[in-house]
Amino acid sequence: MVSMNVFLEMMRQFPDIEEKPHFEKISFRVKNKIFVTFSPEDGAFVCIKLTPLSQSVYCAFDKDVMYPVNNLWGKKGWTYINLSKIGEEMLKDALHESYETVSGRKKH
Repeated sequence: MVSMNVFLEMMRQFPDIEEKPHFEKISFRVKNKIFVTFSPEDGAFVCIKLTPLSQSVYCAFDKDVMYPVNNLWGKKGWTYINLSKIGEEMLKDALHESYETVSGRKKH
């Protein structure tokens, strides 16, 4: 389980990101491209951008932890993460993957 505070601490460690509103959610962006969204009122789920291949690998682990968004966005790699069920290391890896997918930078 990962708390919203831990999630936000992880997000703020990425270089050159901006935190901006996105409809009723908050987004994290790099190069003005969204790589993570979340709703502070909900606090249980975040949505990240992965490649379809990376999405299939992460989602194969446990569909209660990570699963594709149920529409065309999901087919493009947008993936929900259940913060109440994911471990910190897996979340950290998925966030890095999302950042690298959108920014084109390798952080590892």
